[in-house]
Amino acid sequence: MTATRTIEIHEAVLDKNRAIAEQNRALLATSNALAINLMSSPGSGKTSLLERTLTELSEAISIGVIVGDLATDNDGRRLGGRNAQVIQITTGDICHLDASMVGTALASFDPVPNLVFIENVGNMVCPAAFDLGERVRVALLSVTEGEDKPLKYPTLFRTADAVIVTKLDIAEVCEFDAEAARANIVATAPNAVTFWLSVRTGAGMEAWYQWLRDHVGERTAHGDAI
Repeated sequence: MTATRTIEIHEAVLDKNRAIAEQNRALLATSNALAINLMSSPGSGKTSLLERTLTELSEAISIGVIVGDLATDNDGRRLGGRNAQVIQITTGDICHLDASMVGTALASFDPVPNLVFIENVGNMVCPAAFDLGERVRVALLSVTEGEDKPLKYPTLFRTADAVIVTKLDIAEVCEFDAEAARANIVATAPNAVTFWLSVRTGAGMEAWYQWLRDHVGERTAHGDAI
């Protein structure tokens, strides 16, 4: 297969995905629902963040979670029983969620919640290329990964509306350079709001919760995009 043919096929896949993503966006807008796409490497703390967030907020906000993993329903089961609608998607060999998968999951919600978290497959490359119909993208960076990840994977961070630095409680043990990380985040995602937190200790979590409350409130009050 020639390079030209390969590029044409890739663009066709992305074009088809974008069309379905717009359908998802329209459904979410009609439902006054805010969808947040969580993207990161495996093990950065997406599921732990969601566990605590659901525990703290699901009584006040209607929340749904779409969980993407290559295999197993472990994360979906971890998030169950927290007063939220949870839908697990197993992608097999596909290293990211796509708009069609998310659209099928959205159609399964009854009703569509005010806040929909999409926990993407753990991968710092492929998920950034696929629009799922979300309004907000959030990139996670754990202190265990090192402070240079925003420079190594700029697309993921450049497309993020918010960046969450996780596992702050072990930053010192990991010899994590917070100032270098801050500079790298600003260099790649200058307009993103940044949260520094520890799910284990709760440090920084209230700022994250308030940001969610504010954005869900704007969405449900006005039905406008963020």
